[in-house]
Amino acid sequence: MEDINSWKDLLNPELYIKMGGFWLILFIVFAETGLFVGFFLPGDSLLFVSGIYAVEIIRETFGSTGSDFLDTTLLATAVAIAAIVGNQVGYWFGRKTGPALYNKKDTMLFKKKYLYQAHDFFEKNGALAIIMARFLPVVRTFMPIVAGIVQMDRKQFVRDNVIGGILWSFILIFAGHYLNELFRAQFGIDLKDKLEFIIIVIVLITTVPVILKFVFGAPKGDPKLEDERLDELIDKED
Repeated sequence: MEDINSWKDLLNPELYIKMGGFWLILFIVFAETGLFVGFFLPGDSLLFVSGIYAVEIIRETFGSTGSDFLDTTLLATAVAIAAIVGNQVGYWFGRKTGPALYNKKDTMLFKKKYLYQAHDFFEKNGALAIIMARFLPVVRTFMPIVAGIVQMDRKQFVRDNVIGGILWSFILIFAGHYLNELFRAQFGIDLKDKLEFIIIVIVLITTVPVILKFVFGAPKGDPKLEDERLDELIDKED
């Protein structure tokens, strides 16, 4: 499948790999972490599936190095760079225009509640939030923006951003590549034939805890409370 036939196709990471390969993967990673409208794009599942296709992706883009490990490392390194740059853009955007986002009306692609949720996550987990957020859909999109709004120290943000970006990209891409190798060698199963199931599992593992936390782990939004929190954020910006 190489054409977008419905909205659900936008969540299929294999589609992006076949349509745009290496460069589209990098753009999606950048958009999901650097542009707040990118939260609906596949992240974890895209990296895992990219790991399965790592050798083919590098070979078609640059030519194979002759080593599966080096090909996979090149892909993971490029993805890590795109993720790190994306977060830096989000951080800069938060420092420059953060308070204005809290006054922005909700749209189909932007929900103000996501900013509040990311802010609460940041306040609860401190510096580790930047690293932890990498593995949480939606949260990873808004976390760098919130870090910019609350004036997180630039050096500290860069450090945590680099660590998080490397861990996220290398863990998921290498997991995809070597789990596929393991299943083929031990069970004769090619994970490329089980992608729909794999994507569903990854989505459930990464999104269900976040959804449960957002729905049941915090009280429903109180406009007055949110206004007070907004004032606090603006005061920090000033």
